[in-house]
Amino acid sequence: MGKTFAQKALERASGERDLVPGQIVTAYPDLYMSHTASWRCIKTLERMGVSTLFDVDRIAMVMDHISPAQNARTAGHHSLSRDFATRMGITRFYDVNAGIAHMVLMENGHILPGQLVIGTDSHSTIYGALGAFGTGVGFSEITAAWVTGTIWLKVPESVKIEIEGPLARGTYPKDLMLKLIGDLTADGATYCSVEFGGSYARRMSVSERMTLCNLAMEMGAKNAVVPPDDVKLSYLDDAGVAAERYEVLAADPDAEYRQVERIDGRTLSPQVAVPHTVDNVVPVGDVVGTKVDQVFIGSCANAKYDDLAIAAEFLAGNKVAPGVRLIVTPASAAVMARAATDGVVSTLIEAGALITNPGCGACAGDGGAMADGEVTLSTANRNFQGRMGSYTSSIYLSSPATAAASAIRGVISNPQELLA
Repeated sequence: MGKTFAQKALERASGERDLVPGQIVTAYPDLYMSHTASWRCIKTLERMGVSTLFDVDRIAMVMDHISPAQNARTAGHHSLSRDFATRMGITRFYDVNAGIAHMVLMENGHILPGQLVIGTDSHSTIYGALGAFGTGVGFSEITAAWVTGTIWLKVPESVKIEIEGPLARGTYPKDLMLKLIGDLTADGATYCSVEFGGSYARRMSVSERMTLCNLAMEMGAKNAVVPPDDVKLSYLDDAGVAAERYEVLAADPDAEYRQVERIDGRTLSPQVAVPHTVDNVVPVGDVVGTKVDQVFIGSCANAKYDDLAIAAEFLAGNKVAPGVRLIVTPASAAVMARAATDGVVSTLIEAGALITNPGCGACAGDGGAMADGEVTLSTANRNFQGRMGSYTSSIYLSSPATAAASAIRGVISNPQELLA
Protein backbone atom coordinates (compact mmCIF):
# COMPACT_ATOMS: atom_id res chain seq x y z
CA MET A 1 0.00 0.00 0.00
CA GLY A 2 1.29 3.45 -0.92
CA LYS A 3 1.78 6.31 1.52
CA THR A 4 -0.16 9.53 1.99
CA PHE A 5 1.43 12.97 2.15
CA ALA A 6 1.10 13.01 5.94
CA GLN A 7 2.88 9.67 6.34
CA LYS A 8 5.77 10.84 4.17
CA ALA A 9 6.03 14.25 5.87
CA LEU A 10 6.11 12.81 9.37
CA GLU A 11 8.55 10.09 8.37
CA ARG A 12 10.87 12.79 7.10
CA ALA A 13 10.43 14.90 10.28
CA SER A 14 10.85 11.99 12.69
CA GLY A 15 13.39 9.82 10.89
CA GLU A 16 11.11 6.82 11.34
CA ARG A 17 9.81 4.58 8.59
CA ASP A 18 6.59 2.80 7.69
CA LEU A 19 4.41 5.02 9.88
CA VAL A 20 0.71 4.22 10.07
CA PRO A 21 -2.26 6.39 11.09
CA GLY A 22 -2.67 6.56 14.84
CA GLN A 23 1.02 6.05 15.58
CA ILE A 24 2.64 8.69 17.81
CA VAL A 25 6.06 9.96 16.82
CA THR A 26 8.66 12.38 18.11
CA ALA A 27 9.20 14.82 15.26
CA TYR A 28 11.64 17.68 14.67
CA PRO A 29 9.76 20.65 13.15
CA ASP A 30 11.64 22.74 10.61
CA LEU A 31 10.04 25.95 11.82
CA TYR A 32 8.21 27.14 14.94
CA MET A 33 6.00 30.18 14.40
CA SER A 34 4.66 32.30 17.25
CA HIS A 35 2.68 35.49 16.78
CA THR A 36 1.92 38.53 18.96
CA ALA A 37 1.51 36.40 22.08
CA SER A 38 5.11 35.14 21.83
CA TRP A 39 5.52 36.81 25.20
CA ARG A 40 3.74 33.82 26.75
CA CYS A 41 6.52 31.52 25.58
CA ILE A 42 9.19 33.93 26.78
CA LYS A 43 7.62 34.24 30.24
CA THR A 44 7.41 30.44 30.47
CA LEU A 45 11.11 30.15 29.67
CA GLU A 46 11.91 32.69 32.35
CA ARG A 47 9.94 30.76 34.96
CA MET A 48 11.74 27.59 33.93
CA GLY A 49 15.12 29.28 34.15
CA VAL A 50 15.99 28.09 30.63
CA SER A 51 18.42 30.24 28.63
CA THR A 52 19.53 27.91 25.82
CA LEU A 53 17.42 27.28 22.72
CA PHE A 54 17.60 24.27 20.43
CA ASP A 55 18.00 26.18 17.16
CA VAL A 56 17.23 29.91 16.84
CA ASP A 57 17.17 29.56 13.06
CA ARG A 58 13.99 27.48 13.36
CA ILE A 59 12.17 30.23 15.29
CA ALA A 60 9.95 32.80 13.58
CA MET A 61 8.12 35.51 15.52
CA VAL A 62 5.56 37.85 13.92
CA MET A 63 3.75 40.66 15.76
CA ASP A 64 0.53 40.46 13.77
CA HIS A 65 -2.52 40.07 16.00
CA ILE A 66 -2.56 43.48 17.68
CA SER A 67 -0.56 45.82 15.52
CA PRO A 68 0.30 48.48 16.35
CA ALA A 69 -0.10 48.14 20.10
CA GLN A 70 -3.44 49.36 21.45
CA ASN A 71 -2.28 50.03 24.99
CA ALA A 72 0.72 49.96 27.32
CA ARG A 73 0.20 46.31 28.19
CA THR A 74 0.36 45.17 24.57
CA ALA A 75 3.26 47.52 23.92
CA GLY A 76 5.09 45.82 26.77
CA HIS A 77 4.48 42.41 25.22
CA HIS A 78 5.86 43.63 21.89
CA SER A 79 8.89 45.14 23.61
CA LEU A 80 9.57 41.90 25.48
CA SER A 81 9.44 39.96 22.21
CA ARG A 82 11.73 42.41 20.41
CA ASP A 83 14.30 42.32 23.20
CA PHE A 84 14.18 38.52 23.36
CA ALA A 85 14.69 38.17 19.61
CA THR A 86 17.67 40.53 19.72
CA ARG A 87 19.21 38.87 22.76
CA MET A 88 18.81 35.34 21.38
CA GLY A 89 19.87 36.16 17.82
CA ILE A 90 16.50 35.35 16.25
CA THR A 91 16.69 36.80 12.74
CA ARG A 92 13.21 35.76 11.62
CA PHE A 93 11.51 38.44 13.67
CA TYR A 94 8.82 40.53 11.97
CA ASP A 95 7.42 43.58 13.73
CA VAL A 96 4.00 45.26 13.63
CA ASN A 97 4.57 46.64 10.14
CA ALA A 98 4.91 43.25 8.41
CA GLY A 99 1.41 41.78 8.35
CA ILE A 100 -0.16 38.39 9.05
CA ALA A 101 2.37 35.75 10.07
CA HIS A 102 1.30 33.17 7.50
CA MET A 103 1.61 35.53 4.55
CA VAL A 104 4.84 37.07 5.81
CA LEU A 105 6.57 33.71 6.23
CA MET A 106 5.45 32.41 2.85
CA GLU A 107 6.36 35.61 1.01
CA ASN A 108 9.84 35.61 2.53
CA GLY A 109 10.68 32.05 1.57
CA HIS A 110 10.53 30.55 5.06
CA ILE A 111 7.93 27.87 4.19
CA LEU A 112 9.18 25.07 1.96
CA PRO A 113 7.69 21.87 0.50
CA GLY A 114 8.11 18.82 2.69
CA GLN A 115 8.69 20.79 5.89
CA LEU A 116 6.95 20.27 9.21
CA VAL A 117 5.84 23.69 10.46
CA ILE A 118 4.11 24.30 13.78
CA GLY A 119 2.53 27.60 14.73
CA THR A 120 0.58 29.28 17.51
CA ASP A 121 -2.34 29.82 15.20
CA SER A 122 -4.87 27.18 14.25
CA HIS A 123 -4.81 28.28 10.61
CA SER A 124 -1.19 27.18 10.21
CA THR A 125 -2.74 24.56 7.94
CA ILE A 126 -2.33 27.25 5.26
CA TYR A 127 1.30 26.21 4.75
CA GLY A 128 0.06 23.20 2.78
CA ALA A 129 -0.44 25.60 -0.13
CA LEU A 130 3.34 25.32 -0.57
CA GLY A 131 3.49 21.60 0.16
CA ALA A 132 4.44 21.81 3.85
CA PHE A 133 2.81 19.94 6.73
CA GLY A 134 1.53 22.95 8.69
CA THR A 135 -0.40 22.61 11.91
CA GLY A 136 -1.47 24.77 14.82
CA VAL A 137 -0.31 24.06 18.36
CA GLY A 138 -0.44 25.75 21.77
CA PHE A 139 2.12 28.06 23.32
CA SER A 140 3.36 25.31 25.63
CA GLU A 141 4.21 23.14 22.60
CA ILE A 142 6.06 26.00 20.93
CA THR A 143 7.99 26.73 24.12
CA ALA A 144 8.96 23.07 24.42
CA ALA A 145 10.07 23.02 20.79
CA TRP A 146 12.22 26.11 21.38
CA VAL A 147 14.10 24.14 24.02
CA THR A 148 14.02 20.53 22.82
CA GLY A 149 13.50 20.92 19.09
CA THR A 150 10.80 18.25 19.19
CA ILE A 151 7.07 17.72 19.36
CA TRP A 152 4.89 14.63 19.73
CA LEU A 153 2.45 14.13 16.87
CA LYS A 154 -0.02 11.43 15.99
CA VAL A 155 0.05 10.32 12.38
CA PRO A 156 -3.32 11.44 11.01
CA GLU A 157 -5.69 9.56 8.81
CA SER A 158 -6.09 11.19 5.42
CA VAL A 159 -9.09 12.54 3.54
CA LYS A 160 -8.93 13.25 -0.18
CA ILE A 161 -11.06 15.97 -1.76
CA GLU A 162 -11.29 15.98 -5.54
CA ILE A 163 -12.32 19.33 -7.02
CA GLU A 164 -13.45 19.53 -10.62
CA GLY A 165 -13.89 22.82 -12.39
CA PRO A 166 -13.81 25.48 -13.49
CA LEU A 167 -15.87 27.27 -10.85
CA ALA A 168 -19.08 28.92 -11.94
CA ARG A 169 -18.73 32.62 -12.78
CA GLY A 170 -18.95 34.78 -9.67
CA THR A 171 -17.81 32.00 -7.35
CA TYR A 172 -14.39 31.62 -5.80
CA PRO A 173 -12.33 29.26 -3.61
CA LYS A 174 -13.96 30.74 -0.49
CA ASP A 175 -17.36 29.63 -1.77
CA LEU A 176 -15.93 26.21 -2.48
CA MET A 177 -14.58 25.84 1.05
CA LEU A 178 -17.72 27.15 2.72
CA LYS A 179 -19.73 24.58 0.77
CA LEU A 180 -17.37 21.79 1.84
CA ILE A 181 -17.39 22.90 5.48
CA GLY A 182 -21.17 23.05 5.45
CA ASP A 183 -21.46 19.58 3.92
CA LEU A 184 -18.78 17.86 6.01
CA THR A 185 -19.43 19.90 9.21
CA ALA A 186 -16.94 21.45 11.62
CA ASP A 187 -15.71 18.07 12.82
CA GLY A 188 -15.93 16.21 9.51
CA ALA A 189 -12.15 15.96 9.14
CA THR A 190 -11.07 16.07 12.78
CA TYR A 191 -7.34 15.32 13.14
CA CYS A 192 -7.14 14.32 9.50
CA SER A 193 -4.71 15.30 6.79
CA VAL A 194 -6.77 16.79 3.96
CA GLU A 195 -5.32 16.39 0.46
CA PHE A 196 -6.88 18.51 -2.28
CA GLY A 197 -6.77 17.20 -5.82
CA GLY A 198 -8.74 17.14 -9.05
CA SER A 199 -8.59 19.13 -12.27
CA TYR A 200 -9.50 22.46 -10.69
CA ALA A 201 -7.09 22.23 -7.76
CA ARG A 202 -4.24 21.65 -10.20
CA ARG A 203 -5.05 24.93 -11.99
CA MET A 204 -5.34 27.09 -8.89
CA SER A 205 -2.88 29.84 -8.01
CA VAL A 206 -0.88 29.58 -4.79
CA SER A 207 -3.08 32.31 -3.30
CA GLU A 208 -6.22 30.30 -4.06
CA ARG A 209 -4.59 27.20 -2.58
CA MET A 210 -3.91 29.21 0.57
CA THR A 211 -7.65 29.76 0.95
CA LEU A 212 -8.33 26.02 0.64
CA CYS A 213 -5.67 24.95 3.12
CA ASN A 214 -6.43 27.77 5.55
CA LEU A 215 -10.13 26.96 5.81
CA ALA A 216 -9.57 23.20 6.00
CA MET A 217 -8.96 23.81 9.69
CA GLU A 218 -12.63 24.74 10.02
CA MET A 219 -13.46 21.13 9.16
CA GLY A 220 -11.20 20.05 12.02
CA ALA A 221 -8.19 19.17 9.83
CA LYS A 222 -4.80 18.64 11.41
CA ASN A 223 -3.16 19.79 8.19
CA ALA A 224 -4.06 20.30 4.54
CA VAL A 225 -2.09 20.20 1.31
CA VAL A 226 -2.37 20.74 -2.42
CA PRO A 227 0.03 18.45 -4.31
CA PRO A 228 3.17 20.20 -5.63
CA ASP A 229 3.39 21.28 -9.25
CA ASP A 230 4.93 23.96 -11.47
CA VAL A 231 2.61 26.66 -10.06
CA LYS A 232 3.92 26.10 -6.56
CA LEU A 233 7.53 25.79 -7.63
CA SER A 234 7.26 29.02 -9.63
CA TYR A 235 6.02 30.82 -6.51
CA LEU A 236 9.04 29.57 -4.58
CA ASP A 237 11.36 30.61 -7.35
CA ASP A 238 9.89 34.12 -7.29
CA ALA A 239 10.47 34.19 -3.52
CA GLY A 240 14.15 33.45 -4.15
CA VAL A 241 14.05 29.87 -2.86
CA ALA A 242 16.54 27.54 -4.55
CA ALA A 243 15.17 24.11 -5.48
CA GLU A 244 17.96 22.31 -3.62
CA ARG A 245 16.66 23.73 -0.33
CA TYR A 246 13.55 21.57 -0.21
CA GLU A 247 12.18 18.09 -0.81
CA VAL A 248 8.89 17.81 -2.65
CA LEU A 249 6.57 15.23 -1.11
CA ALA A 250 3.41 13.84 -2.69
CA ALA A 251 1.09 10.97 -1.91
CA ASP A 252 1.56 7.72 -3.78
CA PRO A 253 -1.12 6.87 -6.37
CA ASP A 254 -2.20 3.88 -4.30
CA ALA A 255 -2.27 5.67 -0.93
CA GLU A 256 -5.11 4.72 1.39
CA TYR A 257 -7.68 7.34 2.49
CA ARG A 258 -10.30 7.31 5.21
CA GLN A 259 -12.70 8.84 2.71
CA VAL A 260 -12.75 10.51 -0.68
CA GLU A 261 -15.04 13.46 -1.37
CA ARG A 262 -15.79 15.00 -4.75
CA ILE A 263 -17.19 18.43 -5.55
CA ASP A 264 -18.12 19.88 -8.94
CA GLY A 265 -17.24 23.56 -8.97
CA ARG A 266 -19.18 24.11 -12.18
CA THR A 267 -22.46 23.79 -10.28
CA LEU A 268 -21.38 25.90 -7.30
CA SER A 269 -23.18 29.11 -6.32
CA PRO A 270 -21.89 31.81 -3.94
CA GLN A 271 -22.09 30.57 -0.36
CA VAL A 272 -22.51 32.31 3.01
CA ALA A 273 -21.86 31.02 6.54
CA VAL A 274 -24.55 32.41 8.80
CA PRO A 275 -24.26 33.05 12.56
CA HIS A 276 -22.78 31.66 14.66
CA THR A 277 -20.76 28.72 13.29
CA VAL A 278 -18.65 28.28 10.18
CA ASP A 279 -20.46 25.12 9.12
CA ASN A 280 -23.87 26.81 9.18
CA VAL A 281 -23.67 27.43 5.42
CA VAL A 282 -26.38 28.34 2.93
CA PRO A 283 -26.46 29.53 -0.71
CA VAL A 284 -26.32 33.31 -0.86
CA GLY A 285 -29.88 33.35 -2.19
CA ASP A 286 -31.14 32.22 1.20
CA VAL A 287 -29.87 35.39 2.91
CA VAL A 288 -30.03 37.98 0.10
CA GLY A 289 -31.47 41.21 1.46
CA THR A 290 -30.06 40.85 4.99
CA LYS A 291 -29.01 44.35 6.10
CA VAL A 292 -25.31 44.82 6.91
CA ASP A 293 -23.78 47.55 9.04
CA GLN A 294 -20.20 46.62 8.28
CA VAL A 295 -18.24 44.68 5.67
CA PHE A 296 -14.76 43.41 6.49
CA ILE A 297 -12.34 42.27 3.79
CA GLY A 298 -9.32 40.81 5.52
CA SER A 299 -7.81 37.86 7.46
CA CYS A 300 -5.39 35.11 6.44
CA ALA A 301 -8.22 33.49 4.45
CA ASN A 302 -8.98 36.37 2.10
CA ALA A 303 -6.75 39.45 2.32
CA LYS A 304 -4.20 38.44 -0.28
CA TYR A 305 -3.56 40.58 -3.34
CA ASP A 306 -6.01 38.79 -5.62
CA ASP A 307 -8.72 39.00 -2.94
CA LEU A 308 -8.35 42.79 -2.80
CA ALA A 309 -8.24 42.97 -6.60
CA ILE A 310 -11.48 40.98 -6.89
CA ALA A 311 -13.19 43.34 -4.44
CA ALA A 312 -11.86 46.35 -6.37
CA GLU A 313 -13.29 44.98 -9.63
CA PHE A 314 -16.79 45.07 -8.13
CA LEU A 315 -16.32 48.39 -6.34
CA ALA A 316 -14.81 50.26 -9.31
CA GLY A 317 -17.19 53.05 -10.29
CA ASN A 318 -19.47 52.28 -7.34
CA LYS A 319 -19.86 53.64 -3.83
CA VAL A 320 -20.28 51.90 -0.50
CA ALA A 321 -23.93 52.15 0.54
CA PRO A 322 -24.81 54.91 3.04
CA GLY A 323 -24.60 53.67 6.62
CA VAL A 324 -22.22 50.80 5.75
CA ARG A 325 -18.63 50.69 6.99
CA LEU A 326 -16.27 48.88 4.58
CA ILE A 327 -13.00 47.97 6.30
CA VAL A 328 -10.18 46.53 4.19
CA THR A 329 -7.11 45.10 5.93
CA PRO A 330 -4.37 43.79 3.60
CA ALA A 331 -2.65 40.58 4.64
CA SER A 332 0.89 41.96 4.46
CA ALA A 333 2.98 45.00 3.71
CA ALA A 334 3.94 43.40 0.39
CA VAL A 335 0.27 42.93 -0.52
CA MET A 336 -0.50 46.54 0.39
CA ALA A 337 2.46 47.85 -1.60
CA ARG A 338 1.42 45.96 -4.72
CA ALA A 339 -2.21 46.98 -4.34
CA ALA A 340 -1.15 50.62 -3.89
CA THR A 341 1.15 50.54 -6.90
CA ASP A 342 -1.39 49.21 -9.38
CA GLY A 343 -4.39 51.25 -8.26
CA VAL A 344 -6.35 48.67 -6.25
CA VAL A 345 -6.04 50.71 -3.05
CA SER A 346 -7.15 53.95 -4.71
CA THR A 347 -10.16 52.16 -6.24
CA LEU A 348 -11.18 50.88 -2.81
CA ILE A 349 -10.72 54.30 -1.20
CA GLU A 350 -12.68 56.06 -3.93
CA ALA A 351 -15.54 53.63 -3.32
CA GLY A 352 -15.57 54.59 0.35
CA ALA A 353 -13.46 51.88 1.98
CA LEU A 354 -11.34 52.41 5.07
CA ILE A 355 -7.88 50.87 4.49
CA THR A 356 -6.10 49.81 7.65
CA ASN A 357 -2.51 48.75 8.23
CA PRO A 358 -1.59 45.15 7.29
CA GLY A 359 -2.27 42.53 9.95
CA CYS A 360 -5.02 40.40 11.43
CA GLY A 361 -7.19 43.41 12.20
CA ALA A 362 -10.86 42.86 12.93
CA CYS A 363 -10.56 39.08 12.53
CA ALA A 364 -8.53 39.04 15.76
CA GLY A 365 -10.71 41.63 17.46
CA ASP A 366 -8.27 44.44 16.68
CA GLY A 367 -10.59 47.16 15.41
CA GLY A 368 -13.87 46.85 13.54
CA ALA A 369 -15.88 46.04 16.66
CA MET A 370 -19.66 46.03 16.39
CA ALA A 371 -22.30 47.52 18.64
CA ASP A 372 -25.30 45.59 19.98
CA GLY A 373 -27.43 44.13 17.21
CA GLU A 374 -25.11 45.07 14.35
CA VAL A 375 -24.25 42.78 11.43
CA THR A 376 -20.92 42.29 9.67
CA LEU A 377 -20.32 40.40 6.44
CA SER A 378 -16.72 39.22 6.67
CA THR A 379 -14.21 37.39 4.49
CA ALA A 380 -12.52 35.97 7.61
CA ASN A 381 -12.51 32.32 8.57
CA ARG A 382 -14.68 32.43 11.72
CA ASN A 383 -18.01 33.93 12.72
CA PHE A 384 -18.24 32.93 16.38
CA GLN A 385 -20.53 34.92 18.64
CA GLY A 386 -18.79 37.91 20.20
CA ARG A 387 -15.68 37.59 18.02
CA MET A 388 -16.07 41.11 16.64
CA GLY A 389 -17.52 43.10 19.51
CA SER A 390 -20.95 42.83 21.08
CA TYR A 391 -22.19 39.38 22.00
CA THR A 392 -25.53 40.33 20.40
CA SER A 393 -23.94 41.24 17.07
CA SER A 394 -23.80 38.81 14.13
CA ILE A 395 -21.10 37.77 11.65
CA TYR A 396 -21.75 36.28 8.22
CA LEU A 397 -18.87 34.89 6.12
CA SER A 398 -18.43 35.13 2.37
CA SER A 399 -16.00 35.57 -0.51
CA PRO A 400 -14.49 39.00 -1.27
CA ALA A 401 -16.82 39.27 -4.28
CA THR A 402 -19.95 38.73 -2.20
CA ALA A 403 -18.58 41.13 0.41
CA ALA A 404 -17.94 43.86 -2.17
CA ALA A 405 -21.34 43.43 -3.81
CA SER A 406 -23.01 43.61 -0.42
CA ALA A 407 -21.08 46.75 0.57
CA ILE A 408 -22.40 48.45 -2.57
CA ARG A 409 -26.04 47.50 -1.97
CA GLY A 410 -26.06 47.68 1.84
CA VAL A 411 -27.57 44.21 2.09
CA ILE A 412 -26.16 40.73 1.49
CA SER A 413 -26.16 40.35 -2.29
CA ASN A 414 -25.33 37.80 -4.96
CA PRO A 415 -22.20 39.05 -6.77
CA GLN A 416 -23.30 37.24 -9.92
CA GLU A 417 -26.01 39.87 -10.35
CA LEU A 418 -23.37 42.61 -10.66
CA LEU A 419 -21.37 40.88 -13.37
CA ALA A 420 -21.76 42.32 -16.84
